[in-house]
Amino acid sequence: MDDLFPPFAPEPNEPRPNEARANEARTRRFKPIPVRMIIPNMITLMAVCLGLTAVRLAFEGRFEPAVIAIVVAAVLDGIDGRVARLLKGTSRFGAELDSLADFVNFGCAPALILYAFTLHHLKSLGWIVALIFAIAMALRLARFNVMLDDPDRPEWKKDYFVGMPAPAGALTALLPLYLHFLGLGFGPALAPAALAYLLVLAILVISTVPTYAGKTIGKRVPREYVLPIFVVTVAGFGLIISFPFETLAVISIAYLCAIPFGANQYRRRLKAEATEAALRGAPPPA
Repeated sequence: MDDLFPPFAPEPNEPRPNEARANEARTRRFKPIPVRMIIPNMITLMAVCLGLTAVRLAFEGRFEPAVIAIVVAAVLDGIDGRVARLLKGTSRFGAELDSLADFVNFGCAPALILYAFTLHHLKSLGWIVALIFAIAMALRLARFNVMLDDPDRPEWKKDYFVGMPAPAGALTALLPLYLHFLGLGFGPALAPAALAYLLVLAILVISTVPTYAGKTIGKRVPREYVLPIFVVTVAGFGLIISFPFETLAVISIAYLCAIPFGANQYRRRLKAEATEAALRGAPPPA
């Protein structure tokens, strides 16, 4: 019974001789784990609970709280990694758990919610497209994890995702529900439109279309921008609280419209890098 709950090991075991591994296991059994290593994973698990609860709410016909649960899960997904870095509690365990959470919250949950909402009118065809979206999200997350390990990736490329990121894909996938809550009834007649829309998003998720991420924006803000940022933040928070589905619909449409501009900016920067490399006599970037 001692091995029923093995000791929590946030980092993977490196290949070592059997005796060294046994000594390390005994040491870890009695070595406490810092709370800072646990807090980010607890946030991730709360997000998973919200994603699974959203599926239950959808199949009970309670679509508004289901959408809100996905939105809150997306917020927690944006927080857990930053909390881990702030507390210096990042770990391989947390990274793997976060990927699993993203697949559940942003792949499975939106697909099942949309199937319960309108795709079920198309029977097997609707289910197939829901599967395609969920699997596309899994493939996108696997590719993202692999690209993190690329040491030759230029620093400026970290400002862009390859394909649509998982949280954005999930939140924009729920656009038919936002419109339904605003008075556009999504009955059986509009189910084919929702199906085509979800299929296009699945293609964007696994595509190589660059989408702007802004991860390398400076950590310091010019002094004159501080007060405007406060005002915009308060206004945005007020809008999402007072007009949640109107705001989500506008943000989703604006995000989709911004994708071509981000891709065009990426191509310009890539061309500028290739020109600079040619002037230095270096091989052009891939």
